[in-house]
Amino acid sequence: MPKRILIGTVVSDKADKTVVVKVERKVKHPLYGKIIRRSKKYHAHDEENAFKAGETVRIEETAPVSKLKTWKVVDRVQAGKAAALEADV
Repeated sequence: MPKRILIGTVVSDKADKTVVVKVERKVKHPLYGKIIRRSKKYHAHDEENAFKAGETVRIEETAPVSKLKTWKVVDRVQAGKAAALEADV
């Protein structure tokens, strides 16, 4: 069975070798038909502590690493605003 791959934004990088990634999706409300945003946070494994808050990353489903971590960060899709400011200076 293929592994699921999601794209989301790093919300927290405070824990060692772990980042919290917020993944948003848009769904249609069953009664009113309006498009609404739903989000979920995933704990993902980051071996080198390379990813910082605000960055957009791609995460992949893996075998459980710990109680909460069943995802790992594959790569960076887009740098965060803080990283972009540091690059300009």
